Formats: sequence, C-alpha cells, structure tokens
Amino acid sequence: MRAVVLAEAIEHADFGGKAVELGAAIRGGLPVPEGIALSVALVDAVAAGQATAIETVRGVFARLGGGAMAARSSGVGEDGASASFAGQHATKLNVTTADQLVEAVVEVHGSGRTAAALAYRKKAGVDGSPRVAVVVQKLVAAEHAGVLFTRCPISGKDERVIEAARGLGEVVVAGLINPERLRLDRAGRVLERVPANQDLMIVARPDGGTEERVVDETGTLLAEHQVTALHELAARIEHVFGTGGHDVEWAFVAGSVYLLQRRPITR
Repeated sequence: MRAVVLAEAIEHADFGGKAVELGAAIRGGLPVPEGIALSVALVDAVAAGQATAIETVRGVFARLGGGAMAARSSGVGEDGASASFAGQHATKLNVTTADQLVEAVVEVHGSGRTAAALAYRKKAGVDGSPRVAVVVQKLVAAEHAGVLFTRCPISGKDERVIEAARGLGEVVVAGLINPERLRLDRAGRVLERVPANQDLMIVARPDGGTEERVVDETGTLLAEHQVTALHELAARIEHVFGTGGHDVEWAFVAGSVYLLQRRPITR
C-alpha cells in the first residue's frame, strides 16, 4: 500500500493511467497541480475499512497542507488510447476535510464497480476485475476551464480544438452546456470561434463539495492571452508526449493555466 507524490507515480499496475500520465507531465515540466497518487492496494484497503489504510489517507490530506482538494479515479487501463473511461468513474471536487477525503476514496473505488462501468469495460475489451487507484490534488478553483484537443477528435485534422466555460470544467466534460468552442491552426491562429451559451456553472461549496449555479453567460469567454496560453500548452504537451493527438483538461486561475488531465485521443 503506497501513497507517493505524483512525480513518482510510474507503475501503471500500481497507480493507474491518470496518475502515471500526470507524473510524466510533471517530470516533463508541465503545470500540473500538486498531488499524491494512492495505489490500487491502498484504495482497496480503505474501501475494506482497514484502519491503517484509512490513517494513511488522512495523512495524505495533511501532507498536501489541507484546504480544498480533488480526488479523481486512476484505474488500471484508464486514460489509454483504446479506452478512456471518461465519465465512468467518480471525481470528487472540493474535498475539504480528512474525513471527506476518506469518503471520497471509498466512493471513487465503488464507481469502478457500477453496472455502467462494468459494461464499459466489457465493451472496451478490458479484461480482469476493476483495479482503481486514486489521484488526490490541490483543487484549482477555476475561473475558466474546459478541454483541449491537440488534433480534431472528429475529423482528425491537424488543428487545435478548445471548449471553454466559466467555473469548474465538469460542465464541459459532462456535456451540460454549450461551451465556447474554438478551432486553431498549428500556428495558433483562430480558424473558427463559436460563442458560449452557458446557463449553469459548477462552483465549490463553502462546506465542501460542489453545486450548480444558474448563470447567463453568452458570447466570448476566453481572452486573447488565454487562447495563446492554451495553444502554447498544447505545443508543450506535444514536446513531452509526441504529436499523436492529446485530450486535455485544463483550468485558469489568477492568470495561470493548469493541466488537470492528459490522455491520448481515444480511438
């Protein structure tokens, strides 16, 4: 049972796809929020109620300095080129106490065993029982967030595709709104820009967790310097991981862009 800083998460069999990808991104100098990877064995033990494992997770909350955190699934076989598991496993945002973190780990563990997740595994041809690790990171209280594809996921064209919203990026990932959508060429020039029509955003609750808030955000959301920063982030990701096509989750806060997730564009 191990809990290691993300940069040391190397073994897929122990820490799953998301943790290993983020660890590689950190080692490549990309702007990933501080975090710790919990191994499959540790997550299994927490779900089984083992006291030592639970205390280890409480210690992770202290190691990261307390405050608001995110707990994300990192299943073995997740975030690969043939099976992303996008939307299949739980993500718990704005975890604000050690007790909440333990509860979040148990919930993420269980999400890998739902009927929908098991059906996805079967359809994707992923063999064996679910093995779910967890990534715990400092929460990025996003002002703008969304997704970025370094190659068009629909046509395969060699262009960037950006989708953006205000607040936490789950509204984009879950398809809850019509985000601002941009296409850029390889030089970063805007080829197309479709305005946002955002009627809700996800925000952090003061007592932990998140809630939906009704808004009326239409038109342009991202400033020119933010579009440039995302184009530059795409180039940096390609430098580290190659040009095969990447599916990225990102967030802006206080003028800085953070990489929250990187995986190959799923076949």
